[in-house]
Amino acid sequence: MHSIDESIGNRTMNVTIRDALPGDTETIADFNSLLATETEGSRLPAGVAAAGAAAILEDPTKGRYWIAEYEGRAVGQILVTYEWSDWRDGMLWWIQSVYVHEDHRRRGVCAALYRHVESLAGRQPDICGIRLYVERDNMPAQKAYSSLGMSMTDYLVMERFFKGDN
Repeated sequence: MHSIDESIGNRTMNVTIRDALPGDTETIADFNSLLATETEGSRLPAGVAAAGAAAILEDPTKGRYWIAEYEGRAVGQILVTYEWSDWRDGMLWWIQSVYVHEDHRRRGVCAALYRHVESLAGRQPDICGIRLYVERDNMPAQKAYSSLGMSMTDYLVMERFFKGDN
């Protein structure tokens, strides 16, 4: 856990970033449900978000969540999942499920979460990079990640689901 003072304009927040705990499952599920609605206009089936969050919190090989707190209240989250890159002989961390409560946006919470992950990844010799996917039309997110030093790639994401209706 560490504290980060993030200044945006004339607003400053002292945000604490900590590892998520099993007791955070409901908060993570709520944030993920809000994220799905805001970014994709979709509703997650009842219980799926909680089960998904609990699975990660119970099995760190699946991923790792961090929670941003302000004055003892969870105001944001970030998830990292893992992908081995045979081309780079290293692990890529995929940033996912980034969410900041609407009352705390544009106050540095997202940047604090990202910088925390970036700092941890940069100190581990087997981590070769950080990636994320962003909605094609989500220009505010693209601008935010670009301002943090990330760049667009030439890759497109393709998918096929075997579970759920996505």
